[in-house]
Amino acid sequence: MAALGGEARTAVVHDPLGREIEASFGLVDPGTRGAIGIVEMAAASGLALVAGGERDPVRAGTRGTGELIAAAVASGARTVYVGVGGSATTDGGAGAIRAIEESGGLQGGSLVVLCDVRTPFEEAARVFGPQKGANEAHVRRLTARLHRLARGWPRDPRGIPLTGAAGGLAGGLWAALEAELVPGAAFVLDAVGFDARMRQSRAVVTGEGKLDEQSLAGKLVSEIATRARQAGVPSHAIVGRRELDAFGLRVLDLQAVLEASTSGEIERAASELSDLI
Repeated sequence: MAALGGEARTAVVHDPLGREIEASFGLVDPGTRGAIGIVEMAAASGLALVAGGERDPVRAGTRGTGELIAAAVASGARTVYVGVGGSATTDGGAGAIRAIEESGGLQGGSLVVLCDVRTPFEEAARVFGPQKGANEAHVRRLTARLHRLARGWPRDPRGIPLTGAAGGLAGGLWAALEAELVPGAAFVLDAVGFDARMRQSRAVVTGEGKLDEQSLAGKLVSEIATRARQAGVPSHAIVGRRELDAFGLRVLDLQAVLEASTSGEIERAASELSDLI
């Protein structure tokens, strides 16, 4: 939002379990034909909004995200960028779609969904459900629900890359509301002028909570490492946990990967990196 010159606004919406919360969205160039809304789905439907003991992978829904999108449209946005990731949900976007339709729809506007993974719609529960509290029975139930939803929309999102992002929210918006799906990491890096800044730098430092196989499939750290390698600029990473094997690390071509999960550890890792750089 800052890169695009936007301003923050708030709306009262529902969290993943249906409780009212106040969440922020962005608005760029309000009052113009090119007004843009910026919605981060995790602000309304994120896993961080649900305590560990109250996680309910079947009940959790994306209604709040739809309400944020509707608030951006009501504020004049003609295009709404929806960042998806970090969700508590696997409802295929059904809650969000319902909220948007109840508010009067997109009113001639359009959605651009910024995705952090390439997983197809029907795999969302299997791949991401366990981290949201789903056991094997939940995964089977959620997968069956995703298939049922897919059969009822104007377009079938199954088998389409990116549609499984955020528990299928990306696929639902694509299937029911003709949203455009784009890789989020590349979109954001281009928006902030990353390449020009990188080429003027001595090194790049990136990071991620957990560096694993998913990091290679659309995550920011992979996009940054790839661009740095192509430009000949050394790149390093500080991560909460490193679970990527040696082959994966070679793919990323990071010069150093340091683990740090507390503020003190991050400070020590940064000091160590400063010596390397």
